[in-house]
Amino acid sequence: MAGATLLGLLISRRMRLGQRLVAQAETRSLQLADVKGVLLTILAVTLVCEAVVATILTVRLHFGYGEPWGSAAWSGLFHAVSAFNNAGFSTYSDNLMGFALDPLILLPLCAAVIVSGLGFPVINEVLREWRTPRRWSIHAKLTLLGTLGLLFLGFAGVAVAEWNNAGTIGNMSAGGKALNAFTHSVVSRTAGFNAVDIGQMRPETLFLTNGLMLIGGGSAGTAGGIKVTTFLLLGFVVWAEIRGRSDVTAFRRRICPDAQRQALAVVLLAVGLVGVSTLAILSLTTQPLDKVLFEVISAFATVGLSTGITAALPPSAQMILIGLMFVGRVGTITVAASLALRARHVPYRYPQERPIVG
Repeated sequence: MAGATLLGLLISRRMRLGQRLVAQAETRSLQLADVKGVLLTILAVTLVCEAVVATILTVRLHFGYGEPWGSAAWSGLFHAVSAFNNAGFSTYSDNLMGFALDPLILLPLCAAVIVSGLGFPVINEVLREWRTPRRWSIHAKLTLLGTLGLLFLGFAGVAVAEWNNAGTIGNMSAGGKALNAFTHSVVSRTAGFNAVDIGQMRPETLFLTNGLMLIGGGSAGTAGGIKVTTFLLLGFVVWAEIRGRSDVTAFRRRICPDAQRQALAVVLLAVGLVGVSTLAILSLTTQPLDKVLFEVISAFATVGLSTGITAALPPSAQMILIGLMFVGRVGTITVAASLALRARHVPYRYPQERPIVG
């Protein structure tokens, strides 16, 4: 019995090691010896990006708005760091609404948000293999494709919905409308800045923003949400089912069933948590559903956007939002990691039966 037990342990460990090696090859994961180089790359990208954005903002605030060099430098650095880390904090009482028509302020901030929102594994991979995109991992391809698609979808949706809304961008020129539609599309994916009044947005815009906030940015980055790769992965699962394919494929690669189950678990847990929290807050306040749902998703995805009702909520509802911020920032990562680490081989299978679906 002892020999059989020992043999079973060795087989189990060997299978786990094999799974890790396969996953490492498929995702181009980093070796232990690469950690120092990756950390240096992350540090370099962070410092360079924040320094460039801070410099642009400092110069613009000084020459365009008459701020003293010291004040301009402090504000520029603060907003550059806030944008790159998807914090959304601003030193101005109206956030970025005073710069709604200034592309030299909004576009550098958007660039910092987009770069950091890709996630450091994608940034590192693109920098290492920028000459050979065909060698990029499926994770990098999904993140880049999803980011571009969501940016365009958000831009188009906000522009169409808010084009004639005098409370937001309706009174701006065509260029100003396009600038603010793009900015809102960028910051909705967990950055938290706002250049227009969120409380004046139309219900369809709030609904679109809810989706962008819930999806969030790339994995292992500064963004929140369920992550772009998780969302796209489930999209490929649905597409494979529609086409009647037994394998889920993307970019001529099969997606392993473990990743599919993990993505489904993360999404369902997130939706369930958002639903329960929304019901709880609705029972504590008289605020309308669309605004409460917006606040809940914004808190869970650690975005920071608000329709302006947060201060009017009772303390118990505010505590729920605080809890959501913590769970949303730590919980999805913890759940995904725990699901991956708990994978184990079971030496038996139950009889199969097919329930009715739909």
